Amino acid sequence: MKKLIVRIGMVVVLLVVIALAMVFFSLNSLVKKGVETVGPTLTKVDVRLDAADISPFSGSGKLSKLFVGNPEGYKTSSAIEVGSVKVAVKIGSVMSDTVVVDEINIQEPQLTLESTLAGKSNLSKILDNLNASSSEQKQSAAAPAKKAGKKFIVKDVVINGTKVNLAVTGVGQLPTLTLSPVHLQNIGSENNAVTAAELVQQVLKPLLESAIEAGTKAIASSAKDIQNLSKGTVDQLNNTTKGIGDLFKKK
Repeated sequence: MKKLIVRIGMVVVLLVVIALAMVFFSLNSLVKKGVETVGPTLTKVDVRLDAADISPFSGSGKLSKLFVGNPEGYKTSSAIEVGSVKVAVKIGSVMSDTVVVDEINIQEPQLTLESTLAGKSNLSKILDNLNASSSEQKQSAAAPAKKAGKKFIVKDVVINGTKVNLAVTGVGQLPTLTLSPVHLQNIGSENNAVTAAELVQQVLKPLLESAIEAGTKAIASSAKDIQNLSKGTVDQLNNTTKGIGDLFKKK
């Protein structure tokens, strides 16, 4: 009898492991689909994720090759590219309505700020789209509620080593900027978990705002240098012309 109980226990454990594995394998595809569905809805640009790979045993894993495209009218190949995003999910929460994420760690994302000296940039346009999407969500909150999808609690978000490439019309190569780390904690709570859309907004907005602020300052400084250079070139040309004129007068 004891052996039978042990065997039944082993079978139950095996079935639980298989069930967890199936949940996580489906979670990987759901994460990929979610990113590629929610992302474009919020940013109004192309968003792609190559793969999600989360372990069914530890809950840790990564998202690979996140790509955020540009709004219409901009020429650079992308607005944001991230090689990999480290994630850690609390395993016991995966099968519940609220998924608890212990960590999101983003290292060295590459942003491209494309702008003219006086015009708006691709990143500010995406930020405007995010803000507009947030307003639309608040307006629709009063509408008849649909069946809620999964919600999230995220304990810790780190974005480190962000590089911002500047592409400015009429200006030569500008130095790549490195932003200060972004550290967010406790997005959502047990009584007020956030939707996938709210999570994307809360993570992406401070990153874009930081990039836009740093990029705008760098572009303004470059524009001032160009103006000073142009003035110096004109002054030098005038002095040269005057010098040539003086030579002819002496003759």
